Order: sequence, then C-alpha cells, then structure tokens
Amino acid sequence: MSFLSSTPSTSSSSTDVTARKEAIMTQVRTEIALANAQELINKANEQCYTKCVTKPGESLSNSEQTCLSRCLDRYLEAFNIVSRTYTSRIARERVAVNELQQ
Repeated sequence: MSFLSSTPSTSSSSTDVTARKEAIMTQVRTEIALANAQELINKANEQCYTKCVTKPGESLSNSEQTCLSRCLDRYLEAFNIVSRTYTSRIARERVAVNELQQ
C-alpha cells in the first residue's frame, strides 16, 4: 500500500503519485513566482518613492508622477533583462550538462 492512497500499489497508483508530485511542484513554482513578483513590485515602489517623492503631501506633483513612472519603467526593464539573461544561461548550462551525460 502507498502511504498516499488506501489502495495497493500498482502502476496506475505510481502514475497517480507522480502526477500529484508534479501538480504540487507546479503549484509551488507558481506561488514562488507570485511571491517574487510581489517582492519586485514592493521593492520598486519603495526605491522609486524614496527617489522621486521628496516632499510627501496629499497628492503627487507632475514631476513626481513623471519621475515615478520612469523609475518604475527602468526598474522593470532592468529586471526583465536580468531575468532573460539568467534564464538563457540556465538553459545553456542544462544543455551542456545533458551533452556531458550522453
């Protein structure tokens, strides 16, 4: 018997366990990605607010709004460049490892 089910172990139950593991891993990856996105937005807001809003008040001036918009755009653009570079590096390393294993 599998500890995840009440039926005896069979090839279908091992397939079910594998499918459950994959589903859990997908959910964990999604939650991590969401947490990372939230952290990115929070950090960008904090950094840009500190840089652009020198005198907090009831509303933002036009120059503060422009500064915040440009700052957030640059921050996200830099993040996207780093993410693409990192992703392509990881992909190249995986290919290299797979080639070595063959």
